[in-house]
Amino acid sequence: MLIDTHSHFDAGEFDADRPAAYARARAAGVGQQVVPAVSYAGWPNLKAVVARYAGLHAAYGLHPCYLAEHRPEHLAALKQWIERERPVAVGECGLDLYIESLDPALQEQFFLAQLRLARDYELPVIVHARRAVDQVLKCIRRIGSLRGVVHSYAGSLDQARRLRQLGFLVSLGGPLAYPRAERLHRLARELPLDGLLLETDAPDQPGPAHAGQRNEPAYLPEVLAELARLRGGDPAEIATATHANACRLFALPAIPQP
Repeated sequence: MLIDTHSHFDAGEFDADRPAAYARARAAGVGQQVVPAVSYAGWPNLKAVVARYAGLHAAYGLHPCYLAEHRPEHLAALKQWIERERPVAVGECGLDLYIESLDPALQEQFFLAQLRLARDYELPVIVHARRAVDQVLKCIRRIGSLRGVVHSYAGSLDQARRLRQLGFLVSLGGPLAYPRAERLHRLARELPLDGLLLETDAPDQPGPAHAGQRNEPAYLPEVLAELARLRGGDPAEIATATHANACRLFALPAIPQP
């Protein structure tokens, strides 16, 4: 059974057919999903969705792209949610230097605060790092004693190796299958398997087979197939390795609930 380590299954895009999308994922062999939050307002709905479907695991955090919605008091609330809800991770959090309207200094304040919470509660961090991997590395070093994953990784092989030295894995999804993603292809071939996770980032970032459509956790086997093709490896062995990586990082059960 595969684990989708980054799925926004609580998103409104799934409201019309969430049970059917869940069934498709299970039929495709996706037995578990890690569902990270993006803003304080969405935490209650995420909690409800995760409680409704076996094999879904919540992470709570404040995404940098929703910076305009975040308030300092949401950090205090996050601490309470961590203590009460026992999520598998803190996140999604991080830095986004692609969107120019997002204040980098304010982003960093929220990111560092969430890294401190992850350290204090000994939880992994789910990190968004768009055009910001070096800055994310600096923040991780500044706080220390952290572990986690940089999702939908788009940085360099060298940066990925430096992240691994700090206890962070990288996660690959639909963009891996695009022919022009040469840097991702090299990374997929050369990084040791113990540093990799699989994700969809549903409903976003579909692979080329579903370009322009809603992404789904059911498409995760396509990411696995592309990674196996690039590495020239056995998909079953890669599935086993990435499954073990996810279970270890997020303290997930090796066998999902029926």
